[in-house]
Order: sequence, then C-alpha cells, then structure tokens
Amino acid sequence: MTATPHNELRFKMAKSTRTRIFSMATAVGMLMATAAALANDLQSVKVSQGTNSSQVLVISLSEAMAAAPMHFTTTNPHRVVIDLPGVLNPQGRASESVNSGVIRSYNVAQTADRTRVVVDLAGPATYDVKKDKNQLLVTLRGSESTPGTTAPTRFDSQPATAGGTISVQDVNFRRGKKDDSRIEVTLSDPGVGIDIKQKGKTIQVDFLNTVLPKNLQRRLDVSEFATPAQTVEMFTEGQTTRMVVTPKGKWDFFAYQTGKDFTLEVTPVDVADKTPGKKRYDGEKLSLDFQNVEVRAVLKVIADFTGLNIVAAESVTGNITLRLKDVPWDQALDIILLTKGLDKRENGNVIWVAPSKEMADKEKERLEAADVEELQTEIVRLNYMSAPDAYAILTGKSINSVQAGEKVTCSTKAVGVGGRTETASGSTGASGAVGPNSMISKRGTVNFDLKTNSIFVQDTSARIEKIKALLTEIDIPARQIMIEARVVVASDTFSRTLGARLALGTRLGSKAAISTGAGSADALRTTTAGDISMPGYINNAAKTSLGAPGVLGLSIIEGAGNAILGLELEALEADNRGKIISNPRVVTQNQQPAVILQGVKIPVVTPAQGNTAATVTFEEALLCLLVDPQVLNNDEIILNVEIQKDTPSETIVNGDNIGIDTKRVKTQVRVKNGETAVLGGIFDQDQKNNTNKVPLLGDIPVLGLLFRSNYKTDGKSELMVFLTPRLLDDAATLK
Repeated sequence: MTATPHNELRFKMAKSTRTRIFSMATAVGMLMATAAALANDLQSVKVSQGTNSSQVLVISLSEAMAAAPMHFTTTNPHRVVIDLPGVLNPQGRASESVNSGVIRSYNVAQTADRTRVVVDLAGPATYDVKKDKNQLLVTLRGSESTPGTTAPTRFDSQPATAGGTISVQDVNFRRGKKDDSRIEVTLSDPGVGIDIKQKGKTIQVDFLNTVLPKNLQRRLDVSEFATPAQTVEMFTEGQTTRMVVTPKGKWDFFAYQTGKDFTLEVTPVDVADKTPGKKRYDGEKLSLDFQNVEVRAVLKVIADFTGLNIVAAESVTGNITLRLKDVPWDQALDIILLTKGLDKRENGNVIWVAPSKEMADKEKERLEAADVEELQTEIVRLNYMSAPDAYAILTGKSINSVQAGEKVTCSTKAVGVGGRTETASGSTGASGAVGPNSMISKRGTVNFDLKTNSIFVQDTSARIEKIKALLTEIDIPARQIMIEARVVVASDTFSRTLGARLALGTRLGSKAAISTGAGSADALRTTTAGDISMPGYINNAAKTSLGAPGVLGLSIIEGAGNAILGLELEALEADNRGKIISNPRVVTQNQQPAVILQGVKIPVVTPAQGNTAATVTFEEALLCLLVDPQVLNNDEIILNVEIQKDTPSETIVNGDNIGIDTKRVKTQVRVKNGETAVLGGIFDQDQKNNTNKVPLLGDIPVLGLLFRSNYKTDGKSELMVFLTPRLLDDAATLK
C-alpha cells in the first residue's frame, strides 16, 4: 500500500520536528555538560596590601581548585595572566582600576571552558601564585634594581614532595651548536622556587629552600669551551643554593625548566647576529609556568597571546611541565614542540602542529600525489647565461667555464679562451643522466637550444615556477674587471779602475814622447824597427766592457844609451742607472681567463752535424699578463695571475746565439676593488774587486803601486711587480 501525498507530507513534517527536537536536546545536553564542567564559580577578585611593600590579588572561588592554575607574564606591556580552567564567572566581564603600587588594573573575562584574570602592571615585577583553600593568592612585588642589576625573574615554587626536601642532584655544562653556553641543573623536585637576575657582569640564579650536596659545591672553569661563559660557581647561601655564571663579551641569556631539568642558556649576541643559517627569535617575550598541563592547553595559551591560529592534530596529546622566563614566544613554541616530539608548518597566520613522524608522512603523501599531476611545458629564454650552463645547473651537473679547446697560456703557440664542445641541443629525462641535486622531477624533462639560447622544461606547474624563479636569479650579466699590471726593472751599476805600469827595455831607440788615450805608450815603443815591446801586466782587452780608460803614457830614451824607461797611468770611473717600466692591461669577465702579450721571436741556429743541415728555430721573448679573476659578493677579487717578462740577453751562447733573460711570477691573491697589491720582487747585487799586478814587484809597499792595477764593480738590479684590479660598469671602457 503506497502512501498518499497528504500522508507523505505529514510524515516529512513529523520527521523534521523530531530532528529539531533532537537537535535542541543535544544543545541542552551540551549546555548542561558545560555547566557541570564549570561547577566552580568565581565569587570575587580583590586587591589588598601585603608585607614588605607587596600587593596581593585575592581570587575567591566557590570551591578549592584541584591543581594550581596556569599563569604567564608578558613584558610589553607588563602583565600577569592567570587562567582558571573549569571556573564560571557569573558576573560576566569585569574591569577594575587600582592605580596603586605595581598594579594598574585587572580584567576578568570568561571563555568556553575557563575564566581568565589579566593584571596590568605599572612596570617589571615579580610574583608568586599560591592556593589557600578556595582562594588563589597572587603576590606581586615591584622591582627596584640598582644600576648594573636587573630585576630578578622568579619561577613560582610548588610544595615539595611529601616527606622530603628539595635538592640539587647534578650540574652539567655543555657547548651548544652555535657557540652558546648551556648550564643544566637537575633538581629532585620540579616545584622549586627559582630567582634569576643579572648582577653587574654576572648572572645569579637562586634555588630557594634547596640543599646542595658537598660534592657539587665547586667552581667550574669552562673558558676552554670557547663560549661566553667563563666560570660557573655553585655554593650555599643560608637555605638557598646559589649559582653564579660569569660570561665575557656581548651576551644575552634566558632560562627554562622542563620537569626536573632547569636550563640556563647564555648566547653570544654578535655571533648570533652574524652566523649564517641560524634561526633568530624576535617574537614578544613571555613567561610561562605550567605544572603537568595538557599540551593542547599550552598551545591555546600561546595562540591567545600571539593572536595566531594554531591547529593541533588529534594525535597531539599528553601533559607537560614547563617553566619559561622572558623567552620570545616563537622560541617558547619551539621548545614545547621539541620537548614533546612535535613539529609545525606555517601558512600565513595559521600554524599546524602535529607529531614529527605524522607530519613527515603527510609531506611524503603530498609529494607522491604530485606524481599524478598533469605536466606542463615552458620555454625560458636566457639573456646572459648560456643555455648549456643553465642545463647543467637544472640537471645537477657541474659547470666548467673552460672546456675542450685551446688553453690560455703565456705563449703565441696556444692563445685564446677555450671553446665549448656541446651540440646544438641536449636533453634529459627520467632515463637521462641526472645529477643527485637535479631540480627536475622524476617525470620531468629539460633540454636546451643554442641558436635561441633557450631552455625547454616539461614538469609540474609548481616545479616549473621554482625553476623559473631560480633562472631569474642567476641569469644576470657577469661582472667585468680590468686588471692592470706594472713590472718595474731598476738597475744601478758603478765601476772604477785605477793602476800604473812601469817597464824597462835595453835596445837603443830614437824617439821620446808623451801620449794620452786608449792607445797607451805601446804605440810609441813599437814605431821604430828594432825597439822592443816593454813587458806589461794590464790586459786591455778585459777592460773593453768598462769603456776606454783614460791613459797617460810616457816613454823616455836617454841619449845614446841603451836604456829605455816607460811609465803608463790609467783611471776609469763609471756610474750607470736605468729603469724599465712595463704596463700591460686587460679586461675580462668574472671567472673568464684572459691573456695579453707582446714580444719578439729570436732566431736560434743549430749548427750542421754530419749529414744533418743547420736549422733555425725561433724562441719567444715576451711580456705577458695572464689572469683568471673571481669576483666575491663583497666586491673583493681573487686573482689567479701569471706575469712574465723576457728580454734578450747580451750574453753570447752557442756561437752566435744570444740568451733570454726571463722574469716570471705566478700566484693567487685576494685584492679589494681599486687597490694595488705588490705581488713580489727580486733584488740582485753583484760586487767585484779585482787586482792585476806584477808578481813580487806589485807587493812592494808604496813602490808596488807602480806595478799593479785595481778593478772594482758594484751592480744592483731589482724587479717589482704591482697589480691593480678594477670592477667596470657596463659603460666602462679601457682607457
């Protein structure tokens, strides 16, 4: 039997009514459950005067709380926030101005499952939170610090373990990965009260009502760890255990406690600012004190503090005991995640928190899902970078700026920048040779074309966008550098000759005369046949390199006798100075070797031997500048440079062939833009002091001066090489 339309309408109306009734019942049930959960009521909030200039905020409840509430502080502005979970505020939102002591005002507001009390402070303050039956007492004290001393930061103390006292169990020092100091103190109970303050150039930590064993009462010298902390001293002060840390340099510190482990970190400020890759925390500072509180509740507190949206996965569970004082909120979040094995991902103002393994699995699933995405093709035209170089980068291969072809050397036999040997196009794909750092996915391909200097990419849209962003960053014009060298060769030669010659003959002559000049008196003694040549000791041929000496010759013939007396005096002094400056310059691009040279080719004759005819080869005497520059990001330049200066020598070798004097320097140097570097220098000095004399007669005192000659030379030669690199703008030219 089928239902009539009228009956069907009545059935639908009844079903709709029942749905609304069930929905209303469910809502009423939720409200009743919420009301049951919030069975504890907030009765009043009052401010009273405490002892020692303190103020006490008294929060009265209808029932005593089972555990101490969560509370934290902020520093900008200065506030103390107390969360009362499961507490209902029947009076609604309330605000009260105090303007007395350190308290300016307080606000009371209720959320879904808790009531929050926010106390606005006039400045820095310390506070304690204690339970007294159905009352919560918050004692606040304003800070009155002297110069060089910061106000103490106090970790609230909880009751010690029943039947025992709180003690320090161990103290360890560790060096962090970023050269920071980590002092770790293990306590017997997590509820110890801790005061932390900077006192002058030291950090003082007081563990209140705590026993320190004698074996831990010591002074640790930790200066050899190369961290800011130099010494860590532990001793007792009444019923307090005091730790004093003495750092050096510029530093900052923060402290936190997880369970029974208290950690004080001292970080070098300058290193933290300059270390590449180190994460910097710049969030607003806050203080947290949680005792066995759910992690999700702690994340909610941070979300309320920052105004961000924190989404926690359902697998985020468990409780945490944590104390943080004046720590940036982003660092506090990282500490919480690290303690519970969690990780996070940020997207705008939303932070997703999940266990590290779960998050890694999600990332893996996302990457695997990309394998089914449709592939797209993109053509990227390059302006400055060559397509083969871009192809090598995308496929994870290395780039060689100078490949097959002629090498750049200081020789006319092989000059020029090496050429490439790639074909007009290349490609790679899933089966191609791809490096381990390839930017192409397993399904993607990439190829290039030399004619248009373009890259062709086929991959997913997300991967193509990353590739295009990379090519945009690296497709920029190369820096151009002008390298100027100065090769200075300076010489200074001094020589002096001074001597006399006296000779005696026995044949009759007919002439007497005085002669001056290079010819000496020998010409007078040999003009008449029969005259004998007077014995001498000066080798005139050896003096030709010094030039023609000034000579005074005298030949005396005494009447008709047969006695001939000859006297010859000579003197020479020469002072030669010279300087040769060579100034080669060349312009090249960054990481592109270049060479400039000038010189002559000298013929070298090889004499005929047997049936082999004489041959002629040409040796090069060149002035050469070869450079391979690398421009750094700070505009400094690293130069691989070779400078060679060859000159034909005056020395005759192998018959008619002359030698080649070679001067060469090859080195690597780092120079600032526009500065001149002295690459090196060679200093030579040649001193000679020769004496020619007649044996025996030349050794006679005074009279021996007539029978000897002195020859003295002092030659100096110095080579200096200077190098000046200059970065050029696009419009710069070689002047």
